[in-house]
Amino acid sequence: MTTLNRDEYTLATAEWSSCVSDFTAIEKLIPTNYIFEMPKEQLDWIRENNQYKDFCTEVGIYNDKLILIFCPLDEKGQRKAMPAYAFSTLCPLDGTLTLQEKQEYTIVKNSVLSSDLRRVDNDESMILPVTDRPIMSQDKAVAAIELWRTEGMDWFYLECTEFEGVRVFKRFYVPATDLCPDKPGLLQIKCSFGLKYNDIYQRMLVTLIFISFYQVLENNGSAQTISNTYDWSQPCPPICRI
Repeated sequence: MTTLNRDEYTLATAEWSSCVSDFTAIEKLIPTNYIFEMPKEQLDWIRENNQYKDFCTEVGIYNDKLILIFCPLDEKGQRKAMPAYAFSTLCPLDGTLTLQEKQEYTIVKNSVLSSDLRRVDNDESMILPVTDRPIMSQDKAVAAIELWRTEGMDWFYLECTEFEGVRVFKRFYVPATDLCPDKPGLLQIKCSFGLKYNDIYQRMLVTLIFISFYQVLENNGSAQTISNTYDWSQPCPPICRI
């Protein structure tokens, strides 16, 4: 697992902060078809060290490459001072990326017989899939990733030239329990930037889309949706609640 010491962490985040208004530098740093990879070792490290419902991913620059630095939070939601911080480097996608969504439907049939055993009613209905946690549908995830690939640099150009980079993300907050689920068989998570419109802020925001990979992706319940694609991140700025 790749890590940064405290000094390297501080320098990496400071370098990104000084870069957010420089479109030319950003264009070289961030190919919009690159992703981050999070092996199980990193996910286990987050689970072991994070004490809050969310954890923080800081954006930094290390060895002239963009990185995500994983920063555990304490029980009050404050960043913990760690002797070392795990990180992931933006890199080309090795092979293809599979986003999977599985839906199961339940068909309910009712036949009603009268007291003299004559059929008086007959109906059939379908229970549509429901989900017990927020997931991002496959189509929306693909659309957000494709929009990032085609218009991500346009987004940066606007932010750099019109707003001097002050609205460019410096970190993301992600619910820890959902990024590190208890479901067995998790091998790794691949993470892509995405672009989607936010109704509250009335503008396009960058998000992180997490695609988890299991040995077996299945669901034995009925009338549920299971997906390996999660859109949990909150970019800061503008969403800086912690």
